[in-house]
Order: sequence, then structure tokens, then C-alpha cells
Amino acid sequence: MAAMSAIHIDIAEKRYPAVAGAPARDVFRDFRLEVAANEFLVLLGASGLGKTTLLNIIAGLDTAYSGKVSFGAGTPCIAYAFQSPRLLPWRTVLGNVALPLPSGEEARGRAMAMLGEVGLADLASAYPERLSLGQQRRVALARAFVIEPDVLLMDEPFVSLDEAGAARLRELLRRLLAKRPATVLFVTHDSREAVELASRVVVLEGEPARIVRDAPVGLSREERAAPARIDELRRAIGIGG
Repeated sequence: MAAMSAIHIDIAEKRYPAVAGAPARDVFRDFRLEVAANEFLVLLGASGLGKTTLLNIIAGLDTAYSGKVSFGAGTPCIAYAFQSPRLLPWRTVLGNVALPLPSGEEARGRAMAMLGEVGLADLASAYPERLSLGQQRRVALARAFVIEPDVLLMDEPFVSLDEAGAARLRELLRRLLAKRPATVLFVTHDSREAVELASRVVVLEGEPARIVRDAPVGLSREERAAPARIDELRRAIGIGG
């Protein structure tokens, strides 16, 4: 990663086409965002604003736009944790984690080590249907981190979990990033989750989407575990009642 901006996003225009009688609409127009290397940037906003679309553009999955996404140094290794775990049902847990790696014993060893880090080594030979949603999301995290990405895109990866389960996965994510630093773009509509995780929060509103708040989050590890401190900062940023 470059010492300057890890990701430069400059979207002149992105539109959703007309569908089933609904008119075409602008998602982004003259939208710019800089993301620094190893920053944990949370994109916060209501559903339908284009947050997932922005991640897809960065990942290269959506090329139907005018503009450019560039990276600080060469082509980074990008991992994507989707809103659903997207595990292949015909592959074992170990096979799903090893999926992005070259085949071979070394890859299996790396995948097995990652399963150990997320607490699922004993389920390596199980199939996804046997797993709870929380376990499936742990597998998805292991699959993302096994390639040691430079850039990690995360689209509401803890949605549909109860608060206790989501809190455990947020802590797991912090531990994994402490060992394998990456530039993270994390999408959520939960302002508490945003402040607990982020080093920077960017709030999107409107159509086309625009940045209405861009705030650093300077909380210590202890403060991130204190709900009162999180709520205080939410109010200071203007994203909490």
C-alpha cells in the first residue's frame, strides 16, 4: 500500500437503469472519496443509497459507470465479505475457506490455520447447512482473511445476528485486523456499529448520494467497549439521537 491514499474514487456518473416502469435514477454524480492506507472507513446511510453499488465498483464487479477508481500502489489484493455468507453448499467448511487459494497442501494448511483463528477448526469437514448463521459468517471472515488482502470490502457482514453474536464477530474482526492490517470499507446502516468499528465515518444521503458528514473516530479500545462513550460520539458526529 502507498503511504498516501490507498484508494481514490472519482465517479462522474452512475445510474440505475429504468426497470419495470420505474424511471432511471442517478446513484452517484461527481462523487469523490479518498481512503487512506490501513484506514477503517465505515459508509453509513439508509438502504438504497448506493453503498453496496460503491463497493461493487471498487471491487470491479460493476463497470457500468463513468469515472475511475485507482489504488495507491499497483493492483491490490481485494477481499469481499458480502451481506450473506455466500458459502458453496457442496464444499466443506475447509473447502470454502481454501476456495480463493491455489490448490495444494500448503493452501489447505493456510485455510486450516484460519479456521483455527476464527474458532471453527473442529468443523472443517462439515458442510455449510450444518452451521448456524454466526458460524457461517465466521467462515466468510476466514475466507476473506486467508488471502491476506490489502483491501477488505464488507457489506453489512454481521446483519441478521443478535447483538451478542454481532458483538463477538466485531471483536473477532478487530483481532484479525490486528494481525493482518488492511484498508477496510465497511457498509452499515447501524450508527453504533459504525462508531464502534471505524477510524472514520462517512455518511451518505440524497439522490444522487452525496457525503454529508465525514468524521474521524479517535476512540481507544476501552472506549469502543463503553456504550455511553459510543453514544456520546454518535451525537457529536450527528448520527445519533
